[in-house]
Amino acid sequence: MATIRKRGQYQWQAIIRRKGHPQQSKTFETRKDAEAWARKIEREMDTGAWRDTRESESTTLHVCLERYLNEVSIHKKGHREEINKARVIARHPIASKFIGNIRGSDIAQYRDIRINEGKAASTIQKELALLSHLFNTARKEWGMETLQNPVQLVRKPKINNSRNRRLVDDEENRLLKACRESKNQWLEPAVILALETGQRKGRVLQMRWENIDFAKQIIYMPDKISDNKNAPDEIPLFPRAIELLAAIRKPEGPIIESSDNALKLAFIRACERAGIENLRFHDLRHEATSRLFERNLNMIEVAEVTGHKTLQMLKRYAHPKAENIVKKYINEDNIDEQNK
Repeated sequence: MATIRKRGQYQWQAIIRRKGHPQQSKTFETRKDAEAWARKIEREMDTGAWRDTRESESTTLHVCLERYLNEVSIHKKGHREEINKARVIARHPIASKFIGNIRGSDIAQYRDIRINEGKAASTIQKELALLSHLFNTARKEWGMETLQNPVQLVRKPKINNSRNRRLVDDEENRLLKACRESKNQWLEPAVILALETGQRKGRVLQMRWENIDFAKQIIYMPDKISDNKNAPDEIPLFPRAIELLAAIRKPEGPIIESSDNALKLAFIRACERAGIENLRFHDLRHEATSRLFERNLNMIEVAEVTGHKTLQMLKRYAHPKAENIVKKYINEDNIDEQNK
């Protein structure tokens, strides 16, 4: 039988001592709750269903985040990005809770706080994904078998980040001029490579000289991007890209010798100098994809260059300009007339 004893003036403690099991104790506001808990634990011990919850109920999420970074995240390519996410979570009140006591309502509250802070839905989803993996790892590998994953119980914020921003009028010339004036000498080459290859900034930064085959006009990308996005292993290099690379050619090393953040900040400043509004580096991927269609490449060929796996994904990035569609129609009409 469990021992029920009064603690202080208002609390009751249940203590369970069973041979073959570590001593269990828990404090409650009422004797009734203490007795109910004791009966539940003793029944689980009798049936073999009991699992020790002391570790999960005495370890904070903050401590678990540190362990996750040191034991799990460190083996991922996206480790640096996960460090930043973990630091954000660690600063919120939820990090001070014992991991075994975190419920779906706590995760929902964290989600809502981040939404009210104005964070993008994609950012919040990535943070929740990290938390979800942490809970699953703790249950499977850290001896917290009774731990539930509360992240699976809450709604994720819906991502709606589709854009159709393209370069218009003389924006490209103004942008490249501002890039040439940048203190970051790698900004202009990075922008041109993004426009010519349709790759994300992370992929552009992964490009290396030793992986270029100038004879075949191909650059090989043996490593996938750190966030596991779809990406081609071989990227064709069109004349403008070849001309750029030939001018700055080196035997080995990264083509763009700049950090991601430095490139991001330099691009923002270049847009400001050029008087270009609402343009992000990732919009260059939209521009490049649309241009590939305007060069009369078919959908399979465009997907081979950009790495898109489905038509729906490709449609998000492809926004042909109306005037170019008209020109293409007129040109094809003229060809048909000449062939008659």
